[in-house]
Amino acid sequence: MNSKATLAVRSGYVLSEVGDRPWGRWIVLDAGPGYCIKKIEVMPGHRLSLQYHHHRLEEWSVIAGTGRVFVGADWRRIHPGSHVQVPRTVHHRLENDGNELLVILELQRGEICDESDIVRVEDDYSR
Repeated sequence: MNSKATLAVRSGYVLSEVGDRPWGRWIVLDAGPGYCIKKIEVMPGHRLSLQYHHHRLEEWSVIAGTGRVFVGADWRRIHPGSHVQVPRTVHHRLENDGNELLVILELQRGEICDESDIVRVEDDYSR
């Protein structure tokens, strides 16, 4: 018998769930044990909190708009077709510095995929 405890894998998100935020919104496109796929819409001039996650990694694909992402210690420009990988525990931020809606597809993978796994380091909206 294996002496290591098995970690429960879960997604706390529900299909079609919407999260309205001061920077825009997210919509759950699919979710299941250990994963969640969201469409994220960031309004021009807004950005998400600087954050990290203990239990999940994220992958972002840019669908529309332009902006910048911060991952680890580096900023980089993004545009339609850009792909960004955000490893577990790495500080990251998404910013729309363009003039049109920034649309991202986000894939979360890990033991816990829900809002409880967001650790905010800085937040423009005092959350």
